[in-house]
Amino acid sequence: MANRDIAYTLVYEPNASNKPSVSEFKSLLEKGDDETKIDAMKQILITMLNSDPLSDLLMHIIRYVMPSKNKELKKLLYFYWEICGKYDSEGKLKHEMILVCNAIQRDLQHPNEYIRGNTLRFLSKLKEPELLEPLVPSVRQCLEHRHAYVRKYAAFAVFSIFNVSDHLLPDAPELLYDFLEVESDATCKRNAFVCLGSIDREASLRYIQNNLVNITDLDSLIQLAFIEFIRKDAITSPDLRPKYLHIMSELLESNSHAVIYEAATTLSVLSNSQIAITSAASKFNELAIKEPDNNVKLIALERIEELIKRNPGMLDDMCLDILRILSTPSLEVRKKALKLSLTIISSRNVEDVIKLLRKELTKTLDSSEEKASDYRQLLISSIHSIAIKFHEVAAGVVDLLLGFIGELNRNAASDIISFVKEVVEKYPDLRSTIIHELLQSLKSVKSGKIYRGSLWIIGEYCYDEKDIQTAWRSLRSSIGEIPILASEQKKFESSSDEEEESNINNKENGSSSSSNKPKGPVVLPDGTYATESALNSNGSNANGDSFKNSSSTSTTEIDASSSKTPLRALILEGDFYLATVLSSTLVKLVLRFSKISTNNKILNALKAEAMLIMVSILRVGTSSFVKKAIDEDSAERILSCIRFLSDDNNESDESLITEAFLEDTKKAFESQIKLEEQKKEEANMKNIESSADQPDDLIKFRQFTKDTISSEAIVNDEDLISSSADKVETLSSRLKKITQLTGFSDPVYAEAYVKVHQFDVTLDVLIVNQTTETLRNLTVEFATLGDLKVVDKPTTQNIGPHGFHKIQSTIKVTSADTGVIFGNIVYDGQHSDESTIVILSDVHVDIMDYIKPATCSENSFRKMWNEFEWENKITIKTQMNSLKEYLDELLKGTNMNCLTPGAVIGEECQFLSANLYSKSSFGEDALANLCIEKSNEGSIIGHVRIRSKGQGLALSLGDKVAAIARKTNKAVISAI
Repeated sequence: MANRDIAYTLVYEPNASNKPSVSEFKSLLEKGDDETKIDAMKQILITMLNSDPLSDLLMHIIRYVMPSKNKELKKLLYFYWEICGKYDSEGKLKHEMILVCNAIQRDLQHPNEYIRGNTLRFLSKLKEPELLEPLVPSVRQCLEHRHAYVRKYAAFAVFSIFNVSDHLLPDAPELLYDFLEVESDATCKRNAFVCLGSIDREASLRYIQNNLVNITDLDSLIQLAFIEFIRKDAITSPDLRPKYLHIMSELLESNSHAVIYEAATTLSVLSNSQIAITSAASKFNELAIKEPDNNVKLIALERIEELIKRNPGMLDDMCLDILRILSTPSLEVRKKALKLSLTIISSRNVEDVIKLLRKELTKTLDSSEEKASDYRQLLISSIHSIAIKFHEVAAGVVDLLLGFIGELNRNAASDIISFVKEVVEKYPDLRSTIIHELLQSLKSVKSGKIYRGSLWIIGEYCYDEKDIQTAWRSLRSSIGEIPILASEQKKFESSSDEEEESNINNKENGSSSSSNKPKGPVVLPDGTYATESALNSNGSNANGDSFKNSSSTSTTEIDASSSKTPLRALILEGDFYLATVLSSTLVKLVLRFSKISTNNKILNALKAEAMLIMVSILRVGTSSFVKKAIDEDSAERILSCIRFLSDDNNESDESLITEAFLEDTKKAFESQIKLEEQKKEEANMKNIESSADQPDDLIKFRQFTKDTISSEAIVNDEDLISSSADKVETLSSRLKKITQLTGFSDPVYAEAYVKVHQFDVTLDVLIVNQTTETLRNLTVEFATLGDLKVVDKPTTQNIGPHGFHKIQSTIKVTSADTGVIFGNIVYDGQHSDESTIVILSDVHVDIMDYIKPATCSENSFRKMWNEFEWENKITIKTQMNSLKEYLDELLKGTNMNCLTPGAVIGEECQFLSANLYSKSSFGEDALANLCIEKSNEGSIIGHVRIRSKGQGLALSLGDKVAAIARKTNKAVISAI
């Protein structure tokens, strides 16, 4: 240790060209007061740390600074003694250091305990035996000082002197051991034991043995010191491992959470037995429950996750214990706990886990927490995963979730429908039960999206005649009375007659014409509903002027809609996309009934009723009773369904219709499920391969390593080697990142090498003086546009004729947004009042360094797509050869990942639609949807829609899409 070179940190020097000379420093130290000397000493320290020794100032500092009693000046003085040169050119100790040694000895005997402690801290950094030798007696005396502040640094000073030269304090181990026996302060005992453990292992073991009886009653600092010593010593002493395991088990019952955490970590490293791993995991779980800090909870859960990966199967019984952490309000902690529990869930505890998650799901319905909806979706996703994994609970889980579907928001209910689709597909024996449960739940559904998903399930998986008839009756009751238009007109006329009769009776009785009874919806001449609250009894405003209100979301309308059946209310609201899905479902039910039944009477009745329902939807879609008229696509789709049922098709056409309705959509969904399973299997295989040992891997024998090298150090070295080998920067890659800042004809030439770190941009600027004069006080000033911030300002320098100079500036990046760095170079001219300014070229920060490809589920993509408010739509027209070629070029240029399955992107198709996703280093999500087609002329046309939470990321990615077109010279792109 005595031969090690001391490393110092470079300190920023504000203005290197205007620093005082040695003579000026001497004058400041001689004539200045304490404040002036403090400023001078700070400047001297900065200059010395930046490679200027200032050896001529040693005697002046001894004469004019050392006698001062100012505390801050004395502190700076000890910094100076630490870095100043103590030897002359011949390698001998300078004579002036004798005076320094005397001053240090006086400070070691100073009555102020803080001056003594500060001096002892300085001795821990002193590596010259000649200076330390006369100070040893004073250090010994400090071990017996009345103040603990002195004693705790005296222990470190003894340790440091022994390491520098053991002959100066040959009895240091005995001295520290005796100090431990009589010391009462916990910090002093901890410092002394740490030092003793580094210089005398046997004495440390003896001290631990003497304190085994009351080890749990010791102070937490001593316990942590014991754990640290045991962790290091167990590597070289395997024979003591059973005793160390017993000590760690005792320390698990400590009152300090820090001690429990360290003891559990050490216990899991020392042994892989079932008892040790279970005890460590239980303590980590206990910390995650009891600690209020969410960061501690997450760290404890990560430790449990590591134990699960290293010891598969050992912690399966802890699933319910981990789920106790769900009581914390943090969504991240809950997410981590659910993820862990799903990895160790088994058939023994799956029923109990489902009961617990059901209870949590019920709590979220009445919860007022800020992220209750997100937690609810997290629970639904977890229950989904459990049901797919364990067949025996799938039916109960579906029943559970469908019971909540009417009380959940649209996103959560949509997740449930997606889950039901997967369960119905994977477990054929549960289809009939699930269909009946789904039909019961549809009575409380009020979302068109949920109804569409439910209708698809009903149309695809009703295979029995009984199920078809049950589903038909349920849908028929949900539609209500048909024809829809005639029944709505009848209701409207009857409500108008009742209102008129009520008004006549009121007039005969002399009462007001207004009635307190609830009225039906008032339809205005343009077909819209009138706002009841805006009308008085005469249908006019307060001024007596009659008027119309085109608002269709009035209280009267809502009341009328709430009295209708769910499916009928959605159709009258104008959801004709749902009406097309209903028509397709009716056709599927009719076609499947015709395949499994020979009862033509019932079949004809079903066809007739289906056509009546569809015609009724078409008629009401063009009336004034709906919120908005039916669109052409929906009307065409419903008419096609009517034609399929009404025409007498030949066998070939009928087979095509049957294949399209009953087989194609089912096959598409099956391929989607298989693709998801394949992705999960590939991810599991990657995890297995990452943790598996290859046949040609080196085997490390811990017993053959040197005592001074720990296994942790070996792991860290491997991490460093692998990380450095991942990305090797070549000269050509550096040259690509060089940006020219000024012209060749400017008096000052400047170029910058732009290097991007994780959240920083570093500019290494080379400045060349192209004139024959010295450029005085040259300064480079940078400014930024966007989410960039200049961290440090380059120093002022003097550059000689044709001289070179390098400066560095760091720019802090806070978001993945297009940023611009600009600035200028300023230097003084021949006269003091003259200055020259050279404008620098702009440096554009490439956002692609902060955007990485990522993956997410389809539901997450849809949710973010609906939530994000910023969209950048770009129209594309290019002459590339294929759609796949343009997609590959787009993915390469924008660092995005394609979420659309590869099977969908076929070369034989003239259309391509794909969802793209990426994530920035700052946690920003970027979504994109690509829709392109091959035109008759051979060109590719379409558009890219980019969405993000912030405007900057959407615009920046849009610029990248435009840059791809300019690079290939094959596309003409215009932003909309």
